[in-house]
Amino acid sequence: MPSTPIKLAVAGAQGRMGQAVLKAIEAREGAALQSAFGRPGPSPDDLARVDVVIDFTSPEASVALATLCAAQGGPMLVLGATGFTPAQDAEIAAAAQTIAIVRSGNFSLGVNVLLGLVRQAARALPAQTYDIEITEAHHRRKVDAPSGTARMLGEAAAEARGVALDVEAIRARDGITGPRPAGGIGFSVVRGGGIVGEHSVLFAAEDELVTLSHSARDRGLFARGAVEAALWVATQPPGLYDMQDVLGFAAS
Repeated sequence: MPSTPIKLAVAGAQGRMGQAVLKAIEAREGAALQSAFGRPGPSPDDLARVDVVIDFTSPEASVALATLCAAQGGPMLVLGATGFTPAQDAEIAAAAQTIAIVRSGNFSLGVNVLLGLVRQAARALPAQTYDIEITEAHHRRKVDAPSGTARMLGEAAAEARGVALDVEAIRARDGITGPRPAGGIGFSVVRGGGIVGEHSVLFAAEDELVTLSHSARDRGLFARGAVEAALWVATQPPGLYDMQDVLGFAAS
């Protein structure tokens, strides 16, 4: 870790996650809060003074920020919004050709360990015997579904089984749906109250159930992970990274 503190900015600083990130920066040695901003967003001068911006706002705002940062060659970015469209994904990837970006649907260490466990289980438990169901629950204010983390878990399972999630995903059931197709990866969504984040992956066979799960109790854990990602990405070359890279799991 460099001896000079990494200068950080927080986008959407007035929001719930923004406030949590501000607290996490204050508590983290080696991190220094340089700027905090909300709408309409930072100016080029604001960005010139920082090493990394942490942004948990929205896909639209994140794309605009990434485009602006790439145009002036920095700063680096940590993006935590979810619900991006394919076109927005492409814009983020284009920006990552010029600057380093960490983008993740979940910055929790525990969730990233869970991803590895899901890959192992999906590889070991055959699709013809074990059905996969992913259940997630979040607070009433969350606007996208399934959650970014649920999609990450689905991608991990699909990748391990050598299939495409877009082909195998079962995203809704209503009415007479018929029997479940073999190899499908189902998603169930709960929204209500102040649930921070609950995720479980069920591998269901005729004679046994295997469940892998994670429960978030405080959004501060995501903020702390985002700050760690910011300290890491500050010294990385241009590219699009995720928390598996930050934690050193990507090569394992």
